[in-house]
Amino acid sequence: MEWISAADVPARELFPGIRLRTLWKGGIASAHLLEMEPGSSWEGIDVHDPGPEEVFVVDGVFNDGERDYPAGSFIHAPAGSSHVPQSAVGCTLFLFYPEG
Repeated sequence: MEWISAADVPARELFPGIRLRTLWKGGIASAHLLEMEPGSSWEGIDVHDPGPEEVFVVDGVFNDGERDYPAGSFIHAPAGSSHVPQSAVGCTLFLFYPEG
């Protein structure tokens, strides 16, 4: 077992209002917490390569550029898919990349 508190992990700002905390890395797989402030948006298109992205909306409302996903939503983005992450009200996402 490995354990860490998200509060103890330094946040890395990816874009204005969007921060990433890496919770775990094992081989090519990794787990992260993504925090999006209200009104924030990914710069450009987020393409899932080489593998899929698994997303769980912890709180707030996440938008992939097409629809809103409220807290408690699970999203599977297959390898090769893309979207433009954004949030009008802010959100926290748990991200898991099983294949990098």
